Amino acid sequence: MTTKAYIKDYPRPQFVRGGWQTLNGEWGFRFDDQNTGEHGKWQEQLNATHTITVPYTYETQASGIGIQEFHPRVWYNKAVLIPGEASGKRVILHFQAVDYHAKVWVNGILAGSHQGGYAAFSFDITPYLISGKENSITLKAEDSNDCTQPRGKQRWTKDNFECFYVQSTGIWQTVWLEYVEEQRLDSVKITPDIDRSCVSFDVQLHGLETAAGKILLEAAVTFKGVPVKTTSQWMDRPRQTIEVDLLHEASGPWKRSYWSPAQPNLYDVEFTLYVGGKVVDQVHSYFGMRKVSIQNGKVLLNNTPVYQRIILDQGYWTESHLTPPSEEAIVADIDYILAMGYNSVRKHMKIEDARFLYWCDVKGLLVWSEMAATFEFHDRAVESFTNEWLEIVRQQYNHPSIITWVPFNESWGVPNILHDQRQQKFTEGIYHLTKAIDPYRPVITNDGWEHTVSDILTLHDYVEMGDGFLSRYGDNKEAIVNKETTCNQWKYAFAEGYAYQGQPIIISEFGGIAFQSDKGWGYGHQVASEEEFLNRFASLTQAIKSVDYICGYCYTQLTDVQQEINGLLTEAREPKIPLDKIKEINLK
Repeated sequence: MTTKAYIKDYPRPQFVRGGWQTLNGEWGFRFDDQNTGEHGKWQEQLNATHTITVPYTYETQASGIGIQEFHPRVWYNKAVLIPGEASGKRVILHFQAVDYHAKVWVNGILAGSHQGGYAAFSFDITPYLISGKENSITLKAEDSNDCTQPRGKQRWTKDNFECFYVQSTGIWQTVWLEYVEEQRLDSVKITPDIDRSCVSFDVQLHGLETAAGKILLEAAVTFKGVPVKTTSQWMDRPRQTIEVDLLHEASGPWKRSYWSPAQPNLYDVEFTLYVGGKVVDQVHSYFGMRKVSIQNGKVLLNNTPVYQRIILDQGYWTESHLTPPSEEAIVADIDYILAMGYNSVRKHMKIEDARFLYWCDVKGLLVWSEMAATFEFHDRAVESFTNEWLEIVRQQYNHPSIITWVPFNESWGVPNILHDQRQQKFTEGIYHLTKAIDPYRPVITNDGWEHTVSDILTLHDYVEMGDGFLSRYGDNKEAIVNKETTCNQWKYAFAEGYAYQGQPIIISEFGGIAFQSDKGWGYGHQVASEEEFLNRFASLTQAIKSVDYICGYCYTQLTDVQQEINGLLTEAREPKIPLDKIKEINLK
């Protein structure tokens, strides 16, 4: 159950090349609370005071440091020997995620900077390298408690509170090197079209202007190892679109091989770039032939209504916090979700590791991709949020498992959206910018309540029992969507000036049931036994499924997270309830 070019632990499985080197492992590390490092030329000689295990942040036990107090500036350094196979090639330094503002030096020379804690970024460091010697890579990461920066569930106070947890500072995803030619593919945006039985590849090339000869791009599509179609196109400008017609290739084993949770069929594609008849770049990717649409108040997958059984997942681990401890841990979480009868995951307040999305693609788990929130509305928040969100949408676009974009949640960062037209216009702008990049997926602009322009009406409600849910929602659709009543006793479904347009309705947070404990909290009363838990879980789940105008639900949540103990699994991934009993209720 992998794609043709799968490489274990490869950090970017949607765009695979052979020449790469991980830089995870031991780095030198130093705190810089007084911000004296640059003046003291730490970029040239760090004199590290700690050793840290990358990609785990200093706040985690997995890092080898495990200090949870906030430090606004941290430094990293590693000596790297570039292998002989990279001779004559460009060397690209990749960071999958650094929180929050990163500056990178190579051999003391500034190579670049990036702002945003969740998007991947890279620099061509070739000009700064010294051949045949170890090269010094130094990174300074600046973080803050500023609530105008996208921070998700990271606390901005000294201690954890409510549903906010220990912050994550600095490198928290894989660091790696890639060896490429001057002429190469920078990116390929893949758009399937099942109605026309074709797929388009929007290709961005690098180095076209310095090519010594004509440039030809070949795209070879296969399905389960069987050739489907190969298309070639001469490239005379940096950006071109190649469309591959699959209609007349539909007599083989790939006939109508759509991607879905029941059959997560993936096509492999190999891109080969020729300059003057010589191969200069090869990239392996994949795609799923699938379509997400909305019609008559339903979400459709491949033109057929899909009822979404979603689980909320915050992606925290005890020893490593936001960083998955291994690829095996990523796969295990997905397998737990599927074993409990869920077909979707709402990745909450976190942009997850690309390998998680890869395995959702492979195993057929639908994904709601949700941005980490800001918590104040300000011009700075508008700018930082917008820039990073657009990076993320572009980076995640090719994953067939992602079927919904969720840029805002529960009015976080837009606290006065009910009345404030500036905050309303901000969410409208993000909606339309997202649609400009990706018109093919639904966008939820304020998950939970007080929606503005939104393709799905999602509601959050932590009522404790099914009869309470039915009394609130059973016959009250018109009153809720027309704002004659609140949807959960205290919030309206839409912001002022916005009205229901027939959108699908999903209960996108409910449950949150916790067992009795004095070490944390859940929603409502804590339960004392497995029987009490299952009665309440079944009561709520069946009540939601019995309401005909609701087309899906999202249970809170997959695992415990620090002080929040309402997971179906503990933070150590120990099931609290037999998985088959949860599955039986979900599929009943």
